[in-house]
Amino acid sequence: MASDSACSGDVTLGSPTRTCANKSSPRILCTGIAVLDEIFRVDEFPPADGKAQASEFIAVGGGCAANAAVAIARLGGRASFAGPLGGPAGHEPISDRILAGLAGEGVDCAGCVRLDGVTSALSAIFVNARGERTIATYRDHRLDAVTPRDAEALAAGADAVLADNRFPTFSLPICRAALRRGVPVVLDADKPAVPGDPLFATCSHIVFSAEGLRATMGIDDLAAALRTFGQATNAFLAVTNGSDPVLWRDHDDAIRELPVFRVAAVDTLAAGDVFHGGFALALIEGREVADALWFAAAAAGLKCTRFGGSAAAPMRNEVDALLAKN
Repeated sequence: MASDSACSGDVTLGSPTRTCANKSSPRILCTGIAVLDEIFRVDEFPPADGKAQASEFIAVGGGCAANAAVAIARLGGRASFAGPLGGPAGHEPISDRILAGLAGEGVDCAGCVRLDGVTSALSAIFVNARGERTIATYRDHRLDAVTPRDAEALAAGADAVLADNRFPTFSLPICRAALRRGVPVVLDADKPAVPGDPLFATCSHIVFSAEGLRATMGIDDLAAALRTFGQATNAFLAVTNGSDPVLWRDHDDAIRELPVFRVAAVDTLAAGDVFHGGFALALIEGREVADALWFAAAAAGLKCTRFGGSAAAPMRNEVDALLAKN
């Protein structure tokens, strides 16, 4: 399947990428994990061996890459999701619900692979009155060995790829195929890894979570960790840190700082995923990296003001309005 968007060459920190000429509707493939999130809103987390009364409840699709796909679709991009799921169809209700939710957002899931006799990942999440969350997740690790049916075909249909690092066996061949084509490959490095993880070498842009970067590098200072990681890669590097500024490495190897939007946080769940989706979309629309980070920060900030995980991801007009005020 060939992409229907014309693209031109560009270079980011030594890695060839292409920006999409069809800026009105770029196609971004998100690959990695999808989860069914059952989210409870409580005043305070339940104590040990105790109970808490929830004031709100929602069951909604989750997972880093799947959430990013929802965000991209709401922000005006054409999103697809490819990842391993339980099966078979019609007999594994968690996967069926995940896929139905993504389809309802306009996300193409043709690249998913379902493994019979396995249940997809499920999370129970409590969000307190301050927007903090605590999460318990079940995942069948038989999904770890699943590979895509045709990585080359999936990459050929995308103007950019966004991967998380939860299912590297599935995502790695897709990222390699996309990098060979010269399209941007953005990695959501949320899960702690090792600096030599092969997935890092397949990406043109790597955006860590603060926890992921600290654990990967064994360095508490985020700027120092980013600078040290950058010694071994030409990829663009950034790290998000909740309500603190985003740090990113510039072309001259300097560490830059980007303030985030100050919001009254109601629910931070999926905010990082929305950030990654917004960043990938802004890049492929042709924004410079600093502007792409600013766009992503606006989308993530708006998400934090509403309860409901990925169901609270903002629409494009909301992000544009917030940016216009700032």
